Amino acid sequence: MPGLLRGVARTAVISGTATAVSNRVSRRQAGRWAQQESGRAAPAPQQAYSAPPPAPEPPAEVSMDTKISQLKELAQLKEQGVLSEAEFEAQKSRILGA
Repeated sequence: MPGLLRGVARTAVISGTATAVSNRVSRRQAGRWAQQESGRAAPAPQQAYSAPPPAPEPPAEVSMDTKISQLKELAQLKEQGVLSEAEFEAQKSRILGA
């Protein structure tokens, strides 16, 4: 019985850690999206004194399946409380090209 309890506890710790890391990555990505939308993307620390990177080329036409999966991911972030309503709408407009 102690081995089973130890295994369950270990699984719970690993699962909790994975969830925390995943949430942190989601929040960091949402913050980056918000900065990009506001037009003031912060430069990376190692690029603080170098020339700004060249502007990215416009993306090629994105398939409808890709757009749908991006919208589903956005909805999940909103449900988790990572994105506000305004951030969600801004990203949705960007994905749909409106």
